[in-house]
Amino acid sequence: MEKITPDYIVGLVDGEGSFTVYVKDPDSQKQVKRRTKVEPRFYVKFIEKDKKILYDLKEFFGCGNVYFQKDTRPNHQHCYRYEVANRYDLGTIIIPFFRKNSLRLQSKKGDFEVFCRIFEMIMKNDHLKTSGLRRIFALKQKMH
Repeated sequence: MEKITPDYIVGLVDGEGSFTVYVKDPDSQKQVKRRTKVEPRFYVKFIEKDKKILYDLKEFFGCGNVYFQKDTRPNHQHCYRYEVANRYDLGTIIIPFFRKNSLRLQSKKGDFEVFCRIFEMIMKNDHLKTSGLRRIFALKQKMH
């Protein structure tokens, strides 16, 4: 592995990363395939020729996985994605890293802050109550 630095990672994530939370709408009657109501995730996506960087990220953080992501949209390539969904790893590795090494883009910073607020609510089991799930769902709408 080439040595990757925290500044390099911040640049990658500012450009190609995402902090997101999949949240089931508590007021929706539609059946969703997801098993859980709330799923926080951090990921970085690249086209196949740049996938080595994703494996470098996995090694740097010591957690997460690299996945192939098929894309059938016109004018889009298949890609690979480094993703961390494990809550323990998010709380002990990913969030502390980005607290210490601040993102530079305002939109990414904002998403990260909302992500952290939602993550704290999840860790308090707020997502298990309908009122908490509604608050989380409302917060999620503020993310890009």
